Amino acid sequence: MFKPRLHLFIGFALAFVVTGAQVFAPTHAIAQASQPVNFSLRSVDGGAISSEMLRGDVVVLAFGASWLPLSRAQVQGVQKLADEYADRNLRVYWVSTDSESTKSKNYATDEQLRAFAHRNQLKIAVLRDPDGALFKRMGVERNVLPALVIINKDGVVDGPPIGGLDPDGDLIKQLAPRLNKLL
Repeated sequence: MFKPRLHLFIGFALAFVVTGAQVFAPTHAIAQASQPVNFSLRSVDGGAISSEMLRGDVVVLAFGASWLPLSRAQVQGVQKLADEYADRNLRVYWVSTDSESTKSKNYATDEQLRAFAHRNQLKIAVLRDPDGALFKRMGVERNVLPALVIINKDGVVDGPPIGGLDPDGDLIKQLAPRLNKLL
């Protein structure tokens, strides 16, 4: 008599736990958090940039990869954005997700990334996020590259990350409403 009820109770409890976990689980942990994001990324020129160094500035992290054709269009738009906002305390970085492992098919040396930046007239700092560790934490839907993340003056991700890129789109027009509000 108790076994059927016990099985029914366990079945409902399991269904509640599974459904509740899906409903309440954050899909974009950092992107939805109100806590500052913490990171330290190495520059291809030998320095490092940390989230602590950037507190007080609005930051755009443009994630891409040198092997990705859309990243070429992305870097041109990102450089234009950096140029347009150069006098407004906006820090813009291109963050390569290329691997540092020679065994990876997406491997790139610092020299190769510097050459990529030079070929594409990218003057902003190129940072390394090997294998996309920070990128994955940022909550870009479906991990789409290239992607943009805006971080406010408090170091908190502001709004949803932008995954993908319209190669014919105007990045400045697309981001201006969000950036102008933060600056």
